[in-house]
Amino acid sequence: MRAWTRRTLDLLFPPQDHGGQTAQGLGLSAEAFGQVTFLEDPVCDGCGLPFEFDQGAGVRCAACMARPKAFGRARAACLYDEASRDLILKFKHADRPDLAGLFSLWISRAASPLIDQADAILPVPLHPFRLLHRRYNQAAEIARPLARRASLAYLADSLQRRRDTASQGGRSGSGRRRNVAGAFWVPDTKRANIKGRHLLLIDDVLTTGATAEACAKALLQAGASGVDLAVIARVRETQNQPI
Repeated sequence: MRAWTRRTLDLLFPPQDHGGQTAQGLGLSAEAFGQVTFLEDPVCDGCGLPFEFDQGAGVRCAACMARPKAFGRARAACLYDEASRDLILKFKHADRPDLAGLFSLWISRAASPLIDQADAILPVPLHPFRLLHRRYNQAAEIARPLARRASLAYLADSLQRRRDTASQGGRSGSGRRRNVAGAFWVPDTKRANIKGRHLLLIDDVLTTGATAEACAKALLQAGASGVDLAVIARVRETQNQPI
């Protein structure tokens, strides 16, 4: 019934892409889709940073080798740039949860090796106050269909945010780490969901990795055997852009 209703509504009100044009599928026109810089190998195995040439399997960038993250591996579907930024910001801040299915498909392709190794999928959580204001957690909207498609457990609230942290935008790497230090935890009643499992954490944008690292530390302390990260987009380098 839901599928029939959706098809009927699409006929009456053709889906629009984020630029206001009739979409050719999943919310993007062919022109908009062609402008997105999708990331494929070769990339850094630790943070998903694109390499200019293939350096071999499992190779990590200098930053990851100098300061390994708490999460094991990371993949991003595309670069966070002029072509993807507006779409992601609309998804996060302009009441466009309908874009979650599109981003879930992007991530399922980019993070396929990580999904294959995962026992469960979970989102970076929002604080309840932020969730009340935004009305939905954008990471959860991606993680839910991703877990369903991969036939993996979806851990909706096993990881929780106990502090309503300030925005990470405009902060340095060290400032971002201080801002989210100790902000995440796994309640005792949820530890059984985490213990011994290899987890795939889902977020929207990867900049310095401070938020994902804080989440990974909380999950590892709760007994996770490992934590990987998959995001819609990552910046090419640390940038002070609105996210």
